[in-house]
Amino acid sequence: MRIIFFGTPEFAVASLQALVEAKMDVVAVVTAPDKPAGRGQQIQASPVKVYADSVGLPLLQPVKLKDPTFLAELAAYKADLQIIVAFRMLPEAVWNMPPLGTFNLHASLLPQYRGAAPIHWAVINGETETGITTFFLQHEIDTGDLLFQETEAISETDTTGELYERLMNKGGALVVKTAKAIESGNIHPTPQQEITELKSAPKLQRSTGEVHWTRTGKNIVNLVRGMHPFPGAHTEFQGKNCKLIEVEFHPEVIPDLGVGIWDTDQKTFLRVGCSDGYINILEWQMEGKKRLKIEDFLRGYNFNF
Repeated sequence: MRIIFFGTPEFAVASLQALVEAKMDVVAVVTAPDKPAGRGQQIQASPVKVYADSVGLPLLQPVKLKDPTFLAELAAYKADLQIIVAFRMLPEAVWNMPPLGTFNLHASLLPQYRGAAPIHWAVINGETETGITTFFLQHEIDTGDLLFQETEAISETDTTGELYERLMNKGGALVVKTAKAIESGNIHPTPQQEITELKSAPKLQRSTGEVHWTRTGKNIVNLVRGMHPFPGAHTEFQGKNCKLIEVEFHPEVIPDLGVGIWDTDQKTFLRVGCSDGYINILEWQMEGKKRLKIEDFLRGYNFNF
């Protein structure tokens, strides 16, 4: 079975590597074009390209997925199956090309958390369980027939980064399992069940990570966990933007510590009132500075209140 793999970020590398190590016949890899990144804006290859190059896999890096030249190159590989992991939306001319179809790995238990950021939103919303799904592509995003699903527990302390690692590795194994099942004909695609309370996972905006102290402490802690390590929850402190890395909630109402009011002994704690108690800042990163435990920050900061 000839396979073409589509993917770009680190999350996709685990799946591609799992296919290669399982001796599946990956005949080509499609990934994003090289682009400027970082402070120096130097041209960088995607993590998938770096891995594909390291194992000698042929690469395609189309700018436009409907480009006739790209479509002809893709067709020339005569793939039986295409596999998508963390890639942009495909036109039908691409996903409908191979005879065995095209399947995608998505980091949620579909139909819940369709969209671009399922891991982040599961943590932000305080879920205790999520998972991974493989499904055949069709016209509407993340709506195709289900192939396999596996669950993954979310603890009260998990960050998006920690959950991302676990789902990335679990996803690699599920991609191989799905590809082998398709090759053997042992699959039973199941239509997604539309339920009344669907939670979505839209692309993250800067406003997503803004902390509103009028929320409950639990919601604020979940937001900080869900936005760590990227792109980060943030708040303003004395006119400067601060990225919150670790916080804890105390369900205790302190007189004079109202919603959004800051308090510190300038030695051991920095806290702020929320709707049902207060939040202790444990670690953060002030704009233009390095990340610091709050005790280290307090030792070197001149307060003006």
